[in-house]
Amino acid sequence: MAAITFPNKFIWGAATAAYQIEGAWEADGKGESIWDRFSHTPGKVFNNDNGDVACDHYHRWRDDIALMRELGLQAYRFSIAWPRILPEGTGTVNQAGLDFYDRLVDGLLEAGITPFATLYHWDLPQVLQDEGGWANRASVAAFTNYADIVSRRLGDRVKNWITHNEPWCTSFLGNHLGVHAPGLLEGPSLAVAHHVLMSHGAAVPVLRANSAGADVGITLNFAPAYPASDSAEDQAAAQRHDGFFNRWFLDPLYGRGYPEDMLALYGPMLPDIHADDLATIAVPTDFLGVNYYNRAVIKDDPTALPLRTGFVLPEGEYTAMNWEVYPDALRALLVRIARDYTPSKLYITENGAAYDDTLSPDGAIHDEQRTRYLASHLAAVHAAIGEGAPLAGYFAWSLMDNFEWAEGYNKRFGIVHVDYETQQRTPKDSARFFSAAIERNGLE
Repeated sequence: MAAITFPNKFIWGAATAAYQIEGAWEADGKGESIWDRFSHTPGKVFNNDNGDVACDHYHRWRDDIALMRELGLQAYRFSIAWPRILPEGTGTVNQAGLDFYDRLVDGLLEAGITPFATLYHWDLPQVLQDEGGWANRASVAAFTNYADIVSRRLGDRVKNWITHNEPWCTSFLGNHLGVHAPGLLEGPSLAVAHHVLMSHGAAVPVLRANSAGADVGITLNFAPAYPASDSAEDQAAAQRHDGFFNRWFLDPLYGRGYPEDMLALYGPMLPDIHADDLATIAVPTDFLGVNYYNRAVIKDDPTALPLRTGFVLPEGEYTAMNWEVYPDALRALLVRIARDYTPSKLYITENGAAYDDTLSPDGAIHDEQRTRYLASHLAAVHAAIGEGAPLAGYFAWSLMDNFEWAEGYNKRFGIVHVDYETQQRTPKDSARFFSAAIERNGLE
């Protein structure tokens, strides 16, 4: 690979999520989240693991910031746990929860690390789920109120805000496939998606009002759709998957409304959409966060209704999640988003890979596969910039091994190894690679 250099002021960071690392699930007045309830339900998570302790970041955040500084991170993307702030979802504010994030933000700034705060990374207060969760239109006002409370406290120092992480996962993994909290099978996923998007749109002006000069955006996860063959049927199936996974969120966020082909396909399953809803969703934003792990190779499957799509696993390299390693899809995705939606700025807010890491006799983790994954995807990102994608930064997923949702502690995405028994952090070879890339603002 030839040496490449990224643009000046390109931001290098790593990302985490509150439920995956914080632990302290009942500490200092925190309320129950849907992930607390889900992971405490036998059979929902691999090995019946839960996030009660996770990486104990709630108590070890100072050491974790020191680790970030050692690696040379310029920015840190973290999420705020809604039930730490509002244990009942609305109503009385838990000041101890706000105090934690206040200390975290100050610690990051003292270390010269720019905070990127995500307001929602899937841990809805259980009280709100009991009232219908995101399928209840009242969740829009509840989220806007939460965004107001947090940004009033932190908005003088946090100048990069992400409203939601991966609405597709909230909507479909949690409320249709049932593999994530709240674990609903064939639930009200389209209503959930609509209200999540509305809550984003409603929160953006509030964040701007409370955080002068801030950049505000949203993060989507993408599965670029590639047809399994040149047949018209497979190409049409890939277009449907693109509508289901990508365009259903991109189009309304960028003022196009929901895609017509998907409206026709969903028909009577569509939620109640009020007259002004689409205008609320399409509020202008300062950036789009892009989470990318793998592409989707799609074939026509007449038995898989209503989408009629099936997945094909082509020959190639796969991660421990059985996700194909295909970096060129990231390049093509960024170029396509830039061309079709013209966002003012893009960030890679998550990109990384799980592998079965082993601790060597020398105490190191020589994770060559992850290092190659990061290098190839950074090269793809650089190529996309060369093709006009307005990419402003890259956040590796994840800073450290953590609770990997339904996979529990069975999958490790971190560039830093965590021994869950001792909580010892050990930077892997991939962390050293990433640190060197930051220092030289590029790849050798």
